[in-house]
Amino acid sequence: MFDDLELINMSVRILRFGSLLYEHTWRRYVGLTMCTFIISTQLYYMFRTTEGIDAVIKNSYTLVLWLNTVLRGYLLLQDREKYEQLLSDMKSLYDALKKSKDFYIQQLLIEVNSTGKYMARANLFLGLCTCFGFSIYPLFAVDRALPFGSMIPGVDEYKSPFYELWYIYQVVATPMGCCMYIPYTSLIVACIMFGIVMCKSLQFRLKTLRRMKCDDLTVQKNITECIQYQLRIIDYITRLNGLTTYIFLLEFLAFGALLCALLFLLLSVDSMAQAIIICAYITMILAQILAIYWHANELREQNLAIAAAAYDTEWFSFPIPVQKHILLMILRTHKPAAIMIGNIHPITMELFQALLNASYTYFTLLKRVYT
Repeated sequence: MFDDLELINMSVRILRFGSLLYEHTWRRYVGLTMCTFIISTQLYYMFRTTEGIDAVIKNSYTLVLWLNTVLRGYLLLQDREKYEQLLSDMKSLYDALKKSKDFYIQQLLIEVNSTGKYMARANLFLGLCTCFGFSIYPLFAVDRALPFGSMIPGVDEYKSPFYELWYIYQVVATPMGCCMYIPYTSLIVACIMFGIVMCKSLQFRLKTLRRMKCDDLTVQKNITECIQYQLRIIDYITRLNGLTTYIFLLEFLAFGALLCALLFLLLSVDSMAQAIIICAYITMILAQILAIYWHANELREQNLAIAAAAYDTEWFSFPIPVQKHILLMILRTHKPAAIMIGNIHPITMELFQALLNASYTYFTLLKRVYT
């Protein structure tokens, strides 16, 4: 379906295999049911545990990951038609750009396909490595342990054969969760990357407009098409933001706290293997957040750059109606379409820096209190 659109092809195929997009099979029920049951046992554990703060921090991290994973799965099912329509429109927009004879636009498409493909593979590899870390973490514990802290009412999960069965259950469910969580992130980042390509293609068309020797009617027609394309970009970004804004708000709140907690957990590890696994957890958080924030920031910047490209058309030399149209384009970019955090604040690198600063501040506070 998206064979020539490589930046989303791999992610869509995985989500389709899990029956979260385009298909309705038993696989969606198996994956979501197994993951939901793990969350229920983790929540029961968090309310009943008497373990130390290091165990609570580690299991809080995994609980947030599982909650985020299952939330993404259910939201995908709830808004499945909206996601599929967005991807269908993205394919139409991609095909329209692909028909362009401009070398610059063709290079943009080649670059975004290559970057999106390798990003999806790298994210999936990192996610599977983290799954492997979860699975082998109990092997380095002094006593019996499970990949995820959990309690089942009426069952002692640390006694045989319950321990072995529950361990296998968690190990099997972990890749299922990974194949819901990682492809979703890669898919959203790929959609943002394509939005950047659309903005750059509009800038290119505006910059080349002043070099075209044509009559006033042709110029007005080209400007009208540019305005229509700008509206399509705004509509595309607005719809993408509507599907993701509250998920990003949850991640912003949860991952900031967990990053702080995992840094604190590094102070109390017993072995080098545990330290490496915790570093892998931190790396996964930073990689996921940075991929989203970097490209969302770039998307906003490219929207702002449309104004500069419109101004560089030497609009003041065009007929009055064309000047008005160009000025309207410039005015619209003063409120750039962007991916938002809970529809409150645009996602930027400044926000990412603020998140890191806040996490480190609370980490130093925890360090002073508990050491």
